[in-house]
Amino acid sequence: MDQTEALVKTIVEGLQEKKGKNIVTVDLTQLSGSICQYMIICEGSTPTQVSALSDSAWDFAHREAGEKPLSIDGAQRAEWIGMDYGTVLVHIFLPELREFYNLENLWSDAKVTQIADLD
Repeated sequence: MDQTEALVKTIVEGLQEKKGKNIVTVDLTQLSGSICQYMIICEGSTPTQVSALSDSAWDFAHREAGEKPLSIDGAQRAEWIGMDYGTVLVHIFLPELREFYNLENLWSDAKVTQIADLD
């Protein structure tokens, strides 16, 4: 497992820690011109949970992989938070915004992997 794949695994664990739902990873490594190698997309049921998911992803990535995001956008409203780790982009949505933007469909040429929800 390379460093980027390890970061993806670590961030997913952070999202699962705070009960993130409908987590998917999008492997963009085989697509030329993609903006990153992987995307992680998940949802939280309230702005408070979206914020907690972002905090947990940040904590896990920093503690387990020694990584910090280059930027974080959307944290003030916490309806859609984007975290940019360079090789990995993390999108944390409220369900209605995730459905509206439908990022998984935009990248349907890539390998999309559904991660099982933890109860």
